[in-house]
Amino acid sequence: MEILTLFLVALVALEHIGIAVLEIFAAPEKQAAAFDMSLDFVKQKNAQTALSNQGIYNGMLGLLILAMILFFTGPVLKTIMILLMIYIIVVAVYGAFTATKKILYLQGLPALIALIFVLVFYK
Repeated sequence: MEILTLFLVALVALEHIGIAVLEIFAAPEKQAAAFDMSLDFVKQKNAQTALSNQGIYNGMLGLLILAMILFFTGPVLKTIMILLMIYIIVVAVYGAFTATKKILYLQGLPALIALIFVLVFYK
C-alpha cells in the first residue's frame, strides 16, 4: 500500500504540473474554460501575468512533491507528504471560497485522498 500511496501523491504532483501548463501556456479560451473566468478577463495583460505567476507556483509545487518522493524516505517523507497535502487542501478551500468551487473537487479532493492514504498506509 505504500507504493499506491506514493503513486497517489505523485498524481497530485502531476496534476499541479498540468495546471501550471494550463496557466502559463494555454490559449486564453482554454484558460477561461478551465478556470471559470470570462474570456475578456483572461485576455487582459494583467490577468495573463497573474495566471503565469500562479502557474509558476503550481509547477514548482508539483516538482517539489516529485523531488521529495525521490530524495526522502521513512518518517521524514511521511511528514513532508502530510504537510504538503494539508497545504494543498487549505489552498483548495480558499480557492473554493474566492474563485470557483470546482477547485475544491479538482485539487482538494485528490490531496485529501492522498493525505488519508499517507496517514493510514505509509509507515
